[in-house]
Amino acid sequence: MAPSPRDDPYTGFNFLVEIDGITVAAFRQVGGLASETEVIEYRVGSDKTNTARKLPGLTKYTNIVLKRGITQNTELWNWRKAIEQGTPDRRNGSIVLLDEERNPVRRWHFTNGWVAKFTGPDLNAQANDVAIETVEIAHEGLTIDD
Repeated sequence: MAPSPRDDPYTGFNFLVEIDGITVAAFRQVGGLASETEVIEYRVGSDKTNTARKLPGLTKYTNIVLKRGITQNTELWNWRKAIEQGTPDRRNGSIVLLDEERNPVRRWHFTNGWVAKFTGPDLNAQANDVAIETVEIAHEGLTIDD
């Protein structure tokens, strides 16, 4: 009998970030790929039990947090500046997980995203770390493709 194929989990360091209209550099870290639906507790006055029914309420999406080493590329900063100046610049994008051969295996798509927060690096003359900038993208939806 032939052995069954391995079903190992994918590593978390092989990924791409794609954003409409932006040539995106390599990122060190991506976080915030989450959604949550509020729970509404409801009790009917005629219920004879002491338990509440739980109904789904408003769904919220966590900001996507991108961290990368600072380069000459200022496209994300320019996107943030447009928002600060009152220009509603919403974009769609994807976070793409890759396998060992760098083939896409899963995609998280966000819609109507905009840069809600931009944080520059912590600088320290006594360290030799890479200067890291952080960008938070607020968005209105998250879907997954397999």
